[in-house]
Amino acid sequence: MTGPPLLALTIGDWAIAEDVSEWIEAVAIAVIAVAVVVAFVQGTRTMFRSGATAAVEVVKQHIGRALLLGLDLLIAADVIRTVTLEPTLENVSALGVLVLVRTFLAWSLVVELEGRWPWQSKARPATEPGKVS
Repeated sequence: MTGPPLLALTIGDWAIAEDVSEWIEAVAIAVIAVAVVVAFVQGTRTMFRSGATAAVEVVKQHIGRALLLGLDLLIAADVIRTVTLEPTLENVSALGVLVLVRTFLAWSLVVELEGRWPWQSKARPATEPGKVS
């Protein structure tokens, strides 16, 4: 007995794009949620070893990196949805505003995590006297 294929794709059938964008959004949410749990576990471990100040830094670093990844995934989902499903001027404009806001948030997170703007080069660690690098 043969039935219809489980997943039939045809040119111009963008239902798959909707599904893909929703899955990407779900992955973004899962990445952030799991990272928060992991961050607090790592923060608790660090607190017992190195104190509360170090623990706060560990939690901020873990959550900040997860938020950056989550924001990138959410932007990807928005691009897929906008470009493939309804590429009207209004939707593309709304996408542009979303990308600008999320980019600003990402830059703010980089400043918080690394103490520099994303386009600034990383500071080189000072070498010890007598060492040649």
